[in-house]
Amino acid sequence: MAAQAHNLKLLAHHDLAGFGGIGEGMSLQLAHDGRRILWLAHESAPKNFTAVDVTDPRKLALVVQTDLPHKQVRSNSLEVCGDILAVAYQTATHGLKPAGIELFDISKPEQPKSIAFFDCSGPFSRGVHQLWFVDGKTVHFSGGAPDFKPRDPKDDQFYRAIDVSNPVMPREICRWWMPGLAATDSAPPPPRHPKFDSGFRTHNTNVYPDRPDRAYLGYIDGGVWILDIADKAKPKPVGHWNPHPPFPGFTHTAMPLFDRDLLVVSDESVRDKASDWPKLVWLLDMRREDNLVNIATLPLPAVEKHRNVGGRYGAHNMHENRPGPAFRSSTLIFGTYFNGGVRVHDISDPFQPKEVAFFVPEAPARSPAGAAQINDVYVDENEIVYAVDRFTGGLYTLELNL
Repeated sequence: MAAQAHNLKLLAHHDLAGFGGIGEGMSLQLAHDGRRILWLAHESAPKNFTAVDVTDPRKLALVVQTDLPHKQVRSNSLEVCGDILAVAYQTATHGLKPAGIELFDISKPEQPKSIAFFDCSGPFSRGVHQLWFVDGKTVHFSGGAPDFKPRDPKDDQFYRAIDVSNPVMPREICRWWMPGLAATDSAPPPPRHPKFDSGFRTHNTNVYPDRPDRAYLGYIDGGVWILDIADKAKPKPVGHWNPHPPFPGFTHTAMPLFDRDLLVVSDESVRDKASDWPKLVWLLDMRREDNLVNIATLPLPAVEKHRNVGGRYGAHNMHENRPGPAFRSSTLIFGTYFNGGVRVHDISDPFQPKEVAFFVPEAPARSPAGAAQINDVYVDENEIVYAVDRFTGGLYTLELNL
């Protein structure tokens, strides 16, 4: 498939020394020496994480690349806050190690130094899939625990948070899961999708400084949950929305737009050839947290144009308006759509979203999908767009021209 672009201009491309497999961990560090370092998590062995100097987005330079301890673990997610890097480790099967969160001192980006590890391993745990770390104090994450036994093995990760104010001694401060998922719960288990049963697990666990008393959870087949975490020791649900079934599940991200009372929600495509279509980005009216209402979905190219291009097609990650050196907007939504590339939507009118930009690279060399599989996107405060490929494509830097 030839490269396609509209209002997004390719500035540079880096193959990351031939080690692709970038997951959904992208975070930008402003180093003490003035450099801008982009940290990337690999979702498959042998590499753990990679740092790239993006000070000049047209001239990318590899800074450091680290290895995982074995092939049965991956570091799918990471976040940088100041000089601390938090990395999530998830194992291929239950009971393996390392499974948890490792904290690194990256004050010298070329020499990341491990300073602590929070263990989440256990007989029914695969560790941590995703983490969120933006305030320097708390890591919110989707993970298992040594003492948690789910009724169904698919339901092995739930919302947890740890205090890392003292980064060498992280400690748990809260946990919450959908009622009915733990083996010891008195509530009945939720009904499972008859065709697309991906499990009831947290995926993203977003908590914004704008509203520190709320956690916005994408809960895979459990839809979206909004938690009141004013008392972090006792999270309680205040909002829930779930279109699965009849839709095929896998809620990934719930991103609030506080100034507009909107919630942007993505469902991840997890099957090749769009066999789990439709996988969409939804816009919800959240003026009432206890009555979330879908008002639109973001328009996408017809599935027939992408189904047989190669690999997956449909929604996945979004640029999440994080604090720090990041672009923040309540009208422009940047998302990744696997072989549909990076796409930008204007939701100034939330009832009639419009696509205003896109970039789809040509098929990367040696990609098992035979097409681009754009996995994650990050936009810095200068509106430079960074996108990564799930397999061999590496890192792309783009310039937005609107």
